[in-house]
Amino acid sequence: MSRIANSPVRLPKGVEVTLNGREVSAKGKNGTLSMTIHENVEVVQEDGVLRCSARDNAQKSTAMAGTMRALLSNLVTGVNDGFEKRLQLQGVGYRAKAAGNTLNLTLGFSHPIDYTLPEGVSAETPSQTEIVLKSANKQLLGQVAAEVRGFRPPEPYKGKGVRYADEFVRRKEAKKK
Repeated sequence: MSRIANSPVRLPKGVEVTLNGREVSAKGKNGTLSMTIHENVEVVQEDGVLRCSARDNAQKSTAMAGTMRALLSNLVTGVNDGFEKRLQLQGVGYRAKAAGNTLNLTLGFSHPIDYTLPEGVSAETPSQTEIVLKSANKQLLGQVAAEVRGFRPPEPYKGKGVRYADEFVRRKEAKKK
């Protein structure tokens, strides 16, 4: 059984956390985020740390306490430091360009793809084949990165497509005659 809920979430300087019933909101230099705590979990704030504990000894409650602790940690890290995901484009003629809150992608289709970024996510393109997505909300950032990758996932024969920067694509050998 995981004991992740036993370790407290430390609040760095400049981060304010407000507990209002089951609603938790954190405010920092990257904005404000909030979440709702599960009814089987109790969160207590004391001298610069947040502690999560299960209300009873049921297995679901202890599991949810660990989950809520991880989500609170992501919330605090997001408003303080933020998160980033890097995507790479591999393929002849594959290009990306960030313009405001729109990501223009040329991925070998007959038409370019204009992806509108949701509020809270920003994109940079240091080169034509690299995309850097940044956000304070880790879940939203992962969803946006997965949607961009979903336009052209990497294929196993030539490796062309959109991939995460740290992703390993297992290559297959072509058919022999």
